[in-house]
Amino acid sequence: MPVTVPPLVRSAGAELVGSTLLAATVVGSGIAASRLSPSDAGLQLLENALVTGAVLVALVVALGPVSAAFNPVVTLVERALGAVSTRTAAAHVLAQTAGCCLGVVLADLMYGVDAVGTSRTTRGGAGQLLGEAVATFGLVVVVFGVVRSGRGSQVGYAVAGWITAAYWATSSTSFANPAITVARSLSDTFAGIAPGSVPAFVLLQLVGGALGLGAVVVLYPEPARLADALVQR
Repeated sequence: MPVTVPPLVRSAGAELVGSTLLAATVVGSGIAASRLSPSDAGLQLLENALVTGAVLVALVVALGPVSAAFNPVVTLVERALGAVSTRTAAAHVLAQTAGCCLGVVLADLMYGVDAVGTSRTTRGGAGQLLGEAVATFGLVVVVFGVVRSGRGSQVGYAVAGWITAAYWATSSTSFANPAITVARSLSDTFAGIAPGSVPAFVLLQLVGGALGLGAVVVLYPEPARLADALVQR
């Protein structure tokens, strides 16, 4: 007999599960890469980028019919466009942040490092902050451009392509997500970011997201909800 679950519980649950697995993969693959290729930073980044792109395809395709933003910026853009309510947006952002933190803890535990640590990897400077704005701007344009052009079923591949490319193209290696940025400060590993670097990164992600929203409104004026578009075939 089918179980009746309130829609918000389902969508927030999907955001929690997806964000957990995404963060666990980003950090876990970073740890694995640093151990498997200890003397080759370029190869480490390539391994981390390819694995992150792969998991994005899998998670968006699997969870998209329920909810698959996994990113507060994407959720805030949905809210700004009137696609989700304030209540839904708040629940999703909370689930995304909690999920990313849980995913980082799981990755640390899987690889035998402290479950919760403090990253010592300082990231910042004008170039890297600009990189975060560019990465997030591109992500918003890609997500909503694909969805609003009637190709929502392909959004997982498009997002994975952008993030994989942006790992290399942007000076910040494309965090492009406030929730995972906060969570990665809890791991003193390859993918970590020092807590002191987090506020500036998040601020520029929000700036990039706002600019991306402006571009979306101009280029694709018809509103559409990400989850609704994903189930269209």
